[in-house]
Amino acid sequence: MLTHTRYLRQGPDYRFGEPQSFLTVRDTFGFASVRVGRWVSDEESQIAANLIFDSLADLAFILNVPPNTLGLRQSLNLDFGIGGQKGVQAHYAPGSRTLALAKNAGAGALAHEFWHALDHHLASAAFVTPPDLAISFASDLWLQEYPLKKHPLNEALASLLQTVLLRDNGANPSVYVQQSVTLDKAHGIYYFSRPTELMARAFESAIAHCAPIRNQYLVSGTQDVLAHEKPAYPALDVLPDIFAAIQQYFQLLGKMLSA
Repeated sequence: MLTHTRYLRQGPDYRFGEPQSFLTVRDTFGFASVRVGRWVSDEESQIAANLIFDSLADLAFILNVPPNTLGLRQSLNLDFGIGGQKGVQAHYAPGSRTLALAKNAGAGALAHEFWHALDHHLASAAFVTPPDLAISFASDLWLQEYPLKKHPLNEALASLLQTVLLRDNGANPSVYVQQSVTLDKAHGIYYFSRPTELMARAFESAIAHCAPIRNQYLVSGTQDVLAHEKPAYPALDVLPDIFAAIQQYFQLLGKMLSA
C-alpha cells in the first residue's frame, strides 16, 4: 500500500497542505499526458499524486527552472501504475517518450528516470542531425563526438558531461567511468558503464547529496551504494563539482525560459 509516511521529505510546502491530482501534475509540470493504471485505487492515486507533485516541485526548485520545464516542451508523458516489470522501480521508454513509475516500487527513481528523458530529448534539441532520434541519447552522441549546435546552453551541457565522464581536460575517462567498467566486467554485463546510465546515476546522486532538499520519493539508495564495496555512483568528493555543473546548466536554461 502506498503511503506518505514511507518516504522522508524535508522541503517547502508547495501545496499548502492541499491535495493534488494527476491532472494538476500534468498541467503544472507541462507533461503531454498523464495516465494512471486501472488497478490503482482512488486512495492510492491521491497519495501518489501528492508524492509526485512534491517530488517534481522539489526537482524544479533544486534545478531553479520553471515547473513546466520538466515536461520537456510537453513532449514527455507520465505513467503511474501501468504495466511494469517485476523488480523494476521505474523506466523511461524512448519510443513513446514515457516516464513510467511502478505503483508499489517507483519511489526513489524519479530523478534517475527524469535524466533519461532529458538525455533523450537533448539528442535532437542540442545536436546537429543525430543519426536516429528515436534511440539516441545526448550522452552517447557527445562521447561519439557528434557536433553540438552552437549555443551557450549546449556549451554548459558539454561541460556537465565532461565533468562526469572525463578527466585530465577530457583526455581520459573519469575514475567513476573506470569503476563502472570494472563493475560491468565483474558481472559480465554492459550496463553500469553505459553513458546514459552513468549520467543518470551521477545526476540523482548529486541531487541526493548536495541539494538542500531531501526527498526519498525523488531519489533514494545512492547513499547505500556509496557505503559499500561496489562503487556504482561517483565518489563523494566529486559530487560538489558535478552538482555545480548541473546547476550551471539548469540555471542558464531557467534564465532563457524566463526571458
